[in-house]
Amino acid sequence: MQPIGYSTGALALSDFRMALEILREQPVEAVELSAIRENELIPLLRSLGDLDLSRFTYVSLHAPSTFLPQSEGRIFQDLYDSRHHGWPIIVHPDTLKRDPDWRLLGSQLCIENMDKRKPVGRTVQELDLLFERFPNASFCFDIGHARQVDTSMIEAYKMLKKFGPRLRQIHVSEVNSRNKHDRLSFVSILDFQEVAHMLPPETPIIIESIVSGDQIGAEIDRVRKALAVTSKPGDMSSVVG
Repeated sequence: MQPIGYSTGALALSDFRMALEILREQPVEAVELSAIRENELIPLLRSLGDLDLSRFTYVSLHAPSTFLPQSEGRIFQDLYDSRHHGWPIIVHPDTLKRDPDWRLLGSQLCIENMDKRKPVGRTVQELDLLFERFPNASFCFDIGHARQVDTSMIEAYKMLKKFGPRLRQIHVSEVNSRNKHDRLSFVSILDFQEVAHMLPPETPIIIESIVSGDQIGAEIDRVRKALAVTSKPGDMSSVVG
């Protein structure tokens, strides 16, 4: 069964413990531990030994998305020291400057395609150059970013066709013109369905839509509809609005 779950950063800004508490009663099997802001990384890494993640069949860690160049060595070292967990480490490619260091993470380095505001990683051509630099890296396909860059979904199609063998994780949300992660709309569901057949059924799905706790179930149902994910036997499906 395809693991589906949430990013902690979408549920409780800068409070991964609260996000995990919110997920306790939700029908999720996957989680992305978000340290999207630099000051979130050390508190999260120091807490890993105390967190009960046993219910999740898939866990990933999202590295900080912006930081000063002089911080890169320290951030890399902190992430490298956590590699024994075996989790994918999701990175924004514009943060990768010290190539020899990041290559040491091998396939745990999981490069995410970007939205319009970023200078790299937005298209197949740009991702091709990145995977030349990091030949062992895996791929986090952000379908919301791909749709924002090209609403025809042609770029999304080309990404999945070329980098499908590297695919490790899927990010899902509707990314609006202000680069914010919204809940899926009827139109984004239809657009995502255009490439859903290209997604391997075992690839974990991480939802980034910003929702309150009582909206999680409905958003999971929207994502299932958008990506043609089969519910577990006994799951109750909500009406997708």
